[in-house]
Amino acid sequence: MKHTILAGLFAGTALTGAATACEVTLRSSDTHPEGYPTVMAVEAMGEMIEERTDGRICVEVFHSAQLGQEKDTIEQTQFGVIDLNRVSMGPFNNIIEETQVVSLPYIFRSVDHMHKVMDGEIGDEILAAFEDHDLVGLAYYDGGSRSFYNSEKPIQSIDDLAGMKFRVMQSDIFVDMVDALGANATPMPYGEVYSSIQTGVIDGAENNWPSYESSGHYEVAKYYTLDQHLIVPEVLVMSKMSWDKLSPEDQEIVRQAAKESVPIMREAWQAREAESEQLVRDAGVEVITDIDKTPFMDAMKPVYDKHVTSETLKDLVSRIQATE
Repeated sequence: MKHTILAGLFAGTALTGAATACEVTLRSSDTHPEGYPTVMAVEAMGEMIEERTDGRICVEVFHSAQLGQEKDTIEQTQFGVIDLNRVSMGPFNNIIEETQVVSLPYIFRSVDHMHKVMDGEIGDEILAAFEDHDLVGLAYYDGGSRSFYNSEKPIQSIDDLAGMKFRVMQSDIFVDMVDALGANATPMPYGEVYSSIQTGVIDGAENNWPSYESSGHYEVAKYYTLDQHLIVPEVLVMSKMSWDKLSPEDQEIVRQAAKESVPIMREAWQAREAESEQLVRDAGVEVITDIDKTPFMDAMKPVYDKHVTSETLKDLVSRIQATE
């Protein structure tokens, strides 16, 4: 872990020259590329913060995993080396219990249902849980609906998944989900997926339209099945160490700017999703839409039984399912 933290320090030192006029420069990490909706949203947030603090506080966004892959950047953020971090919810599943619920397969009926839950009291409760882990939860961004893609064949039923090898995020829930479907889960960093599909280490992975497209995975995995097993929000967090250095007034400015960046992200996301889908279809990807999700959903019972064990999680699940 030491080398990861040092790498983050050197990257931060080397790349903050443009922001030396600011009293405080908050370094923000994202694994997605420049122009991606999450990157654009944090940049917009930074502009709001700089304007509302009269230039005292600036935000520098390091996209394209410049500061490391997500697991490493979470550790750096907890240590205060990285100040802000846009991260997928999956890597938090083994750290923060409450994040497991929103990572459950088919917990959300639709993207609108997810927005209703995460924009309300339940979402606030989950954000508050980050503070016990040296992080401050600021806002949720959209992660789209995730579906399976592979290099071997069209997946039209749960039986087609049998024995196939799929990359998943480093999360026990995601591993168990793939196992419950009869496939083999292979946790690995996002940056290793392209070459692993290309060389046959894995058959495929699962993700949303923009990530499937921007990563170039569609070039090596030309079958995309819209099973939409996960609709997992992403989260923007801040290091508790960095947060505590700000005055209460500046904390409120940061929190409000984060909230106001959400509709910016969602609008950009919807446009990007449509654009990415069209691009991969034009590239000759076979998209399988005629699929019965019921067997997929039925197969998730052991996943829920295993992971929804505490009263906290059971309560969250029942409240999410009851949200109209």
